[in-house]
Amino acid sequence: MATPRCGGTMGRLTRAEMQERNRAKVLTAARDEFVERGFRDAKIDNIAERAELTRGAVYSNFPGKRALYFAVLAADAERVSEPVYRSQGSTPRTALGEFARAWLTRLPLATDSSGAARLGTDLLPEILADERTRLPYTQLVHLDAILLGLALERLHRAGTPAPRRVRVAETTLTTLHGASQLAAAAPGFVEPFTVVSACEQFADLAPDDTWDAPHLTQVPPPRTVDEPWAPPVAVDALRDAPARLTGDGVVAVLGLHRISAIEEAVRAAPPDAEVTAVLVSGTPDELMALARLTVAEFRACLSQSFPSSSWPRLQVVHDQDGTLAAAAGVPAVSDATETAVAVHAGRIVARAEGWGACHAAASSRRR
Repeated sequence: MATPRCGGTMGRLTRAEMQERNRAKVLTAARDEFVERGFRDAKIDNIAERAELTRGAVYSNFPGKRALYFAVLAADAERVSEPVYRSQGSTPRTALGEFARAWLTRLPLATDSSGAARLGTDLLPEILADERTRLPYTQLVHLDAILLGLALERLHRAGTPAPRRVRVAETTLTTLHGASQLAAAAPGFVEPFTVVSACEQFADLAPDDTWDAPHLTQVPPPRTVDEPWAPPVAVDALRDAPARLTGDGVVAVLGLHRISAIEEAVRAAPPDAEVTAVLVSGTPDELMALARLTVAEFRACLSQSFPSSSWPRLQVVHDQDGTLAAAAGVPAVSDATETAVAVHAGRIVARAEGWGACHAAASSRRR
């Protein structure tokens, strides 16, 4: 029999439902506070009052103001509905131009002084303020560059080998991040059309960009195993769709200090293998929101500039509570975690841990 509902429609909330409702109230109140006062002048007491909760209730959901700020920005980024890609054809040049155009449309205008338009302007100063956020953010930007580079490679004309394009992607992102900071610090200085044109021309660059696989003496050999593989339901944050985890492939559990190692798995795995980066952290209540924000903002630009056929053959999963990591046999995680498993026919058939684990596990699938 169903639980009775008060008034015929409402019932007593479970503890989990109450926590989720309070968390949503805190996020809404925090966003209003950040918009009105800015990040630095915002007060936890004010947020608690706006949410009609106690100060303790706020801290029971978020460890501090910065974690709350990251969560607000991530929630905003994930709510945005990306326009459907509509181009009739795409080349690396046009795709980079569209990517830059999508990036620049998010920047606040010189004439817009509203708090909502400038909600994210305190993000980089907060990242710079603490080494605990700088290194994870560096790795997250590396992930963006890897994803963008892989997408550019898939647009390469058929019949010729695709060169590595991660250096071109890094140059593009350097330009766009610089434009973002100037737009915040010197409103009106950035000329969007010039930036878009510059990014288009990066497609014609030919930097020294080769992929050097780790030397075999530096890579721990994978262990042949025969273990069950029963992954929980998860979301591919890059596509905002259910992650495909039951097929053959490589699953890499990576702490936020080791994200860039995922390129080793992508380069070493066979073409038909599904490669999944499972992001974990030793301080998930703060840093996983930063990861969600970075991936969601990148997805918004990628969806407007690259056809789905050119998207990287790489999934990204935010494993907030470590359940997917545990299913892969990694019960304890930290920001330095690097463990990769090879999956075949519904079983884990190889496992590698430590530096070079991604390459080792992916190479075992190729063999």
